[in-house]
Amino acid sequence: MITGELKSKVDRVWDAFWSGGISNPLEVIEQITFLLYMRRLDIEQQKQESKANALGLPIEHPVFGPTQQHLRWSRLKQLSSAEMHNVIGAEVFPFLRTFRGEDSTYASHMKDARYTIPTSALLAKVVDVLDTIPLGNSDTNGDLYEYMLSKIASAGVNGQFRTPRHIIEMMVKMMDPKPGDVICDPAAGTAGFLVEASAHVRETYPSYASDPELRRQYHHEMFNGYDFDNTMLRIGSMNMQMHGVQNANIRYRDSLSTDAAADRSRYSLILANPPFAGSLDYEATAPDLLQVAKTKKTELLFLALFLKALKIGGRAAVIVPDGVLFGSSKAHKDLRRALVEDQKLDAVVKLPSGVFKPYAGVSTAILFFTRTESGGTDSVWFYDVQADGFTLDDKRSPSEANDLPDVVSRWAERNGAERERARTEQSFCVPKSEIAEQGYDLSINRYKEIVHEEVEHRAPLDIITDIELLQTEIADATAALKAMLS
Repeated sequence: MITGELKSKVDRVWDAFWSGGISNPLEVIEQITFLLYMRRLDIEQQKQESKANALGLPIEHPVFGPTQQHLRWSRLKQLSSAEMHNVIGAEVFPFLRTFRGEDSTYASHMKDARYTIPTSALLAKVVDVLDTIPLGNSDTNGDLYEYMLSKIASAGVNGQFRTPRHIIEMMVKMMDPKPGDVICDPAAGTAGFLVEASAHVRETYPSYASDPELRRQYHHEMFNGYDFDNTMLRIGSMNMQMHGVQNANIRYRDSLSTDAAADRSRYSLILANPPFAGSLDYEATAPDLLQVAKTKKTELLFLALFLKALKIGGRAAVIVPDGVLFGSSKAHKDLRRALVEDQKLDAVVKLPSGVFKPYAGVSTAILFFTRTESGGTDSVWFYDVQADGFTLDDKRSPSEANDLPDVVSRWAERNGAERERARTEQSFCVPKSEIAEQGYDLSINRYKEIVHEEVEHRAPLDIITDIELLQTEIADATAALKAMLS
């Protein structure tokens, strides 16, 4: 979690932007990201210089060439505010647009990047604060981004809202991405799922770095994200680079459109929280998705997309609104039947309705499934999450109640001990045959059993007798007390 000191520093930067005339939260995040990225590049160069000096060798892949040393953060911050303002606008931004190569996905996002800090005084104030923020590890970077993104006060116009980092962490742990996986988030936003997946691979399977082919695949092919918001794409692309992935495939795309139809059967893992709100025109939607679910609802079309985009054997963990679990339309039923009968539905994890507050109070669940095109669902594991480590009101304050570690540990036992759990527990398994009998309804309350305390039923005469005996005992005790007092 972000510390109070780091939070205070971000607040100071935010207030400086606000008082300086920049009040759009995404623009503030974008400008802060540019500046942090400049500092991160200087840190990267310093590490390479230290390594080269220790080995007595030249730097293999310098970030800054001999004529670009004045663009480094450590040099810029020593300039006067007016000089720094001019150099960043005139030279640093052109450098940032091209330094990864003009053909990279990063360059495609940066070509429209604008330096919008209006005054040298505001720049100097922001640089002074950002210079004190530790950027030594990815956890700090992640916490920093998490807190900045929390500044966005409401959901986006397309039903977008930030996925809480601890929910992302749980989903990634359960999916356990490995070196060689090809991972995609078709509604990537700021690339939170891809960042967490990259950290998981780096920390859980560090040996990948010693294999040249796996290392190349990690930096250039493993992580794929799409969005149709250019600001989000720039932030997501820089976010991945700040977390150590050199050239993630973060691109502009409407994932549901006909333009994305070629991107099929490609991915081994999909992690996503797609937009829930809104609907699309049939004409703009890829025809093969409409064959799976003839609907305008984006949440259903994204599920259809995931089934098409996964390789055979590919897995997905995706957040859906509760309506997907029990909706009565033909498209809802057809999709659920396809997940259960044609693919392998692994699990349904019900989340508390306050998880996405203050952005939205929508009730959600996470679907875990594997594309097989030949069935394979034996039983489905359900978990009813009651608490996620934070209060479920708009404040979302830290709380000791937290089921998420239990979700991860019990997920590992879903084909073993979990099958013996009673339906009165928080987690249990339901056989496919029963789900089919219920019309493929996937709401947990359809299968969960409530514990009812047994009430003892007694005859009225027995109750009267007990009352009379109690009255006699009280009378005897009262008489004895009076005798003692006298």
